[in-house]
Amino acid sequence: MLSNALLFLLQSVSGFFAGILLLRFWMQWCRAPIRNPLSEFVQALTNFAVLPTRRVIPGLWGMDLASLVLSWGVLVIEAVLTLSLKGILPASVTALGMVLLLALVMLLRLAIYLAIGCIFLMVIISWVNPASPMYSLVNTLTRPLLRPIQRVVPPIGAVDLSPLIVLLLLQLILMVPLAYLERLASLL
Repeated sequence: MLSNALLFLLQSVSGFFAGILLLRFWMQWCRAPIRNPLSEFVQALTNFAVLPTRRVIPGLWGMDLASLVLSWGVLVIEAVLTLSLKGILPASVTALGMVLLLALVMLLRLAIYLAIGCIFLMVIISWVNPASPMYSLVNTLTRPLLRPIQRVVPPIGAVDLSPLIVLLLLQLILMVPLAYLERLASLL
């Protein structure tokens, strides 16, 4: 009972922090505007870890690799602690490699959930208040996902179906290849 509560707390805290770090990476990759409440919140929450890490892990092609590596590192720590709470300690090099692979799969899953959340947020804001300052930020974050679909599927009766198509594709990615990779990593 106590181990379940600890697992829940561990997964909640590490998932939140890894998600914020991943959002910081994604915002910089998409060149999202820095001066808005969400960007300032993300920077204030992650600067303590990202700024010192940038001295060791420099950016590459304008991408903030420090945020990405830190997000993955948080998920590695979560995987190790989760396994140790379940009584499994990764002692061999192969087991440690599997933990690293499992954390990478967890990072991909987190990125897909983050993309799904941003798409839902963009759709809701576009219905409720498209003049909101958050709309430009969320639109910037979702544009790389929606633009390829928008090129193929034009709006039908002034309704853009690309968010629905992207959501379906992301769900399929979660269900088939990512679930397979998770199962493979957990079996090894």
